[in-house]
Amino acid sequence: MTDRQPIALVVDDEPDICDLISMTLRRMHVRADIAMSVAEARRRIAEKSYDFCLTDMRLPDGDGLELVEAIQDLPKDRSYPVAVITAHGNMDTAITALKLGAFDFVSKPVNLERLRALVLLALRLGEDRFFQTQEFPPLLQGQSSAVRTLRDTIEKVARSDAPVHLQGPPGSGKELTARCIHDLGPRAEQSFVVVHCSTIPRDAFEQTLFGSNTAGNENPGLLQAANGGTLFLDEITALPKEVQVKLLQVIEEKRFHAIGDHQPQALNIRLISSAETSLAAATRNGDFRSDLFFRINVIELAVPALRERQEDIPLLARYLLRRITEGSPGAAPRASQDAVTALQAYPFPGNLRELENILERALTLCESNTISADDLILTGEPPLSQAEDNAPQPGISLTPQPDANYPGQFDAADYNTLDDFLQTIERDAIESALNETRGNKTAAAEKLGISFRSLRYRLKKLGLESE
Repeated sequence: MTDRQPIALVVDDEPDICDLISMTLRRMHVRADIAMSVAEARRRIAEKSYDFCLTDMRLPDGDGLELVEAIQDLPKDRSYPVAVITAHGNMDTAITALKLGAFDFVSKPVNLERLRALVLLALRLGEDRFFQTQEFPPLLQGQSSAVRTLRDTIEKVARSDAPVHLQGPPGSGKELTARCIHDLGPRAEQSFVVVHCSTIPRDAFEQTLFGSNTAGNENPGLLQAANGGTLFLDEITALPKEVQVKLLQVIEEKRFHAIGDHQPQALNIRLISSAETSLAAATRNGDFRSDLFFRINVIELAVPALRERQEDIPLLARYLLRRITEGSPGAAPRASQDAVTALQAYPFPGNLRELENILERALTLCESNTISADDLILTGEPPLSQAEDNAPQPGISLTPQPDANYPGQFDAADYNTLDDFLQTIERDAIESALNETRGNKTAAAEKLGISFRSLRYRLKKLGLESE
């Protein structure tokens, strides 16, 4: 950033509003150019580069949304943040502006404290250093079209302060994507707070989120911890209905009450949410409030499954193997070509998280510094061809025989994670083999089609190894 005085373009046809905004900007050492129509604003946009723009929605010769779109269409090196001024309570218009690329909005009558916060955010959004110095994390690297699209979208939404909703399968990197949006945005130096909604007991949710201040005992909640930064609500569909109502109120009023505290606290956060299943479907089913859906689903971003990134797997495997063995002596381990081929053919129901688990397990089992396909022990269901839709697949598998009484598929109601589900199947299969061989581990390993060493590893991992 240079030491020059920032310049803002203020577009409004009410002289009193223009004077109020210009005076506030001067006190913040920001110059203001005034335009009172869409035509005049377009001329100024074409002639000069600004640090940010603040435009009214209703203008004599058009709509402020035209200017939002015009600024978004500028070349990347000339673009800058734009915010809108809306009529009081007109949230639909504000949301439309956010979808078109505006980073925020302020309602009439203009609150000066809110205006100053918006200006500070706009100036930080305009600092190119957030985009020039930051790199994407290794797990979001790669050349697949899916991950390139994801990175491009992250760059775009990071420039805004609008709510973002991430949708993607478990283990695909939704939290990593949310953190990346935060790190590339103007709130990067502030808190990034994660709320795992599905793990919080229903009766503790309100206090966990809003905090409490009863009988002189103050317990700050996660909203307060995230104030000034980003709040990431993972698996937002697990929010209890009563908490959904309060969260909606918090988003609209930009303030919240701790339990037992009658004095509201101002709230300035960016909200990012995620879900494994369709939030729109949950809304249609009545499990999620439609008014809250429209507030948090301003920008929707799909996080791809690992099976959509097959060409990235060699790069991801090399990075993960280095990370797993970081600090260990000797050269970093590698995956052989047959191992890479097997990984690329595997559907990865657990996505990035499962890839790391598979490689870590393979490192424990392999006899050398090079992981082979046999070391991987891919326990999930392999991809099926059209001719083999229900046919059993060759290779090592811990899937039990059809006549055994095992759960047929993963169900989130019964298991917290896919790993828990797979470990249950693995434990049951091993216990059954040991019972049938009367505790003979060598015979049990042979029955399971694995090595004795591999069985010993599994017994230890599952806590089944006898003293």
